[in-house]
Amino acid sequence: MPPLRLLTFSTLFPNDARPNHGVFVENRLRHLVASGEATSLVVAPVPWFPSAHPRFGDWALNAKAVRQETRHGLTIHHPRFPVLPKIGMSIAPRLLYRAMVPVFARLLREHGGFDAIDAHYIYPDGVAAVWLGRRFGLPVVATARGTDVSLIPNYPRPRKLIQGAIAHADALIGVSAAMKDALVALGAPESKVTVLRNGVDTALFHPPADRAAARAAVGFGERPALISVGHLIERKGHDRTIEAMTRLPEFDLAIFGDGPERKALEAQIARLGLGGRVRLMGTRPHAELPALYGAADASVLSSSREGWANVLLESMACGTPVVASNIWGNPEVVRTEAAGTITRENTPGGIAEGVRRLFAAAPSRAATRAYAEPFSWDETTAGQLRLFREVVARRAGTG
Repeated sequence: MPPLRLLTFSTLFPNDARPNHGVFVENRLRHLVASGEATSLVVAPVPWFPSAHPRFGDWALNAKAVRQETRHGLTIHHPRFPVLPKIGMSIAPRLLYRAMVPVFARLLREHGGFDAIDAHYIYPDGVAAVWLGRRFGLPVVATARGTDVSLIPNYPRPRKLIQGAIAHADALIGVSAAMKDALVALGAPESKVTVLRNGVDTALFHPPADRAAARAAVGFGERPALISVGHLIERKGHDRTIEAMTRLPEFDLAIFGDGPERKALEAQIARLGLGGRVRLMGTRPHAELPALYGAADASVLSSSREGWANVLLESMACGTPVVASNIWGNPEVVRTEAAGTITRENTPGGIAEGVRRLFAAAPSRAATRAYAEPFSWDETTAGQLRLFREVVARRAGTG
């Protein structure tokens, strides 16, 4: 049986200017391709912006991104598309679709066709992908990943477009059971939605050989140390974790990530007098994360919204248990005491209570690692291959 020829489409994908952006999409794809049963050409559009000058902050990074690159053996195209900040939500799929029509036409011509479109994030990516699939005669499998089905459908026009994409996609994937429930609530037949959780690369994420050296490298001493990994944006809840530290005077905290909330978080740390115990460490390459997780005694995730938080499994695979908010997806990842604990309330007090509850009966690091080991990508890869082959056969009339 020849390998599947996929065209992966998502604005949520790493590029040279944002190497950690959507890395979970890249990770799932590269494990799929590593099976030898699928190939993929990636179209990862980047918002157009005229200047790469640093004064423009995150927008300047879009201008810096290369037009084409290779990562982990994957060829990735980064065509530009127009974005209207703050006012363009309702027309975002149409702008993305129109910009991608000539790109898809050229790639189909140059590569002799594809079997299916592998789209990630339902809005605007999935909506545009369904329109592109219809135009070029390709089946579409769209993956829901979080706010695309938990938050954006609260807006009337996007909700209608999301429901249209759900109706016309050939198949849907949810990265958690909660994502499937959300898709069904939006009108998807249950039979159309497959749950394929994210996995963890247990060869990359593993306990450090020298944990004392790993702790020293991060600047941790003898005191129990917490780590939080994620973009410095509102929904990640770093402000709640920082305030919780006022109730945890014997703990230290290192936060790894960057984003628009950095200045506000720095001011909060100063205002609360936590400068000696709470540090913003900036972003780090994905390959450096295992040593950071392994150095900590626990990871904290205080997000208000997630689909399937990869940081939880990554931490566990390094032997570090987690304290995670009680939101969609997290209870599906943190299922036993070996994994860590789910907070009763996603508040500073609830986070502090969760940390104390975890440390009152902390699992062994070996037990936490053992819990994570079955969550490799193998099962997810097999599920993708099965689903894509079914979709392609059905479209060809042979399934």
